[in-house]
Amino acid sequence: MRKLSCTTLLLTTLICTAARGQDETPGKAAVAYLSTNMDGHILSSSFLSKNGGDAQMTTPRYTAFFHFGLNLNFDLGQHVGVFTGMNIKNIGFIEKIADSTIKRRTYTIGIPLGFKIGNLRHDNYVIIGGGVDFPFNYREKGFVRRGDKSKFNEWFSTRTPAALPYVFVGARVKPGLSLKLQYYPGNFLNPDFTDDAGRQPYHGYEVNLIMATMGIDIPYRPKKWKEIKSKIEAHQTTYAGR
Repeated sequence: MRKLSCTTLLLTTLICTAARGQDETPGKAAVAYLSTNMDGHILSSSFLSKNGGDAQMTTPRYTAFFHFGLNLNFDLGQHVGVFTGMNIKNIGFIEKIADSTIKRRTYTIGIPLGFKIGNLRHDNYVIIGGGVDFPFNYREKGFVRRGDKSKFNEWFSTRTPAALPYVFVGARVKPGLSLKLQYYPGNFLNPDFTDDAGRQPYHGYEVNLIMATMGIDIPYRPKKWKEIKSKIEAHQTTYAGR
């Protein structure tokens, strides 16, 4: 809750600053608009260590469902801007133990906060920032090669922390392709979790997710749409007068 309160306070400050800029410096105000925030394809892995041992890279995990979101953008000029928003992601990792495989994933609602630096007018720029993901649906699936499979699903599970902070860096290029690297410095699993039988299945685990994403970022700028509409109407008027 403390992290969420700090994020909310920072977002409010940014919005107020942008609004003040619009009032005091006409013609140079921050431009606010919405855009899609779909990570689309996610290729992830993790640094996994147990009981203080050396961290090992886990098996790569690919997912393309279900990732969706919406960003609120503030362009402070032609070269610098900020953005925040909300998104839904499917994140997790794969652990292999001898001939067994365990897949752990959670759906999250995330709040990013980042900076845009580059040619904002032509939608080619670098992004850098961080955010927090809040898990709401955990799933674990295990199977032995040529053997039995088991899986379970939990809503608002305590098997993961309540909040998963992350940092990211990436780029957005025309006509709307977004590329990003994202890292979670905190533990994906809750090592203190205790099941109904009194066991702690994640005791000694330290899992730090890392992922590469490729998505679609489509901006919606009302001013540009109005300009396009005006040009179409002007063309229609000219054509009708002939």
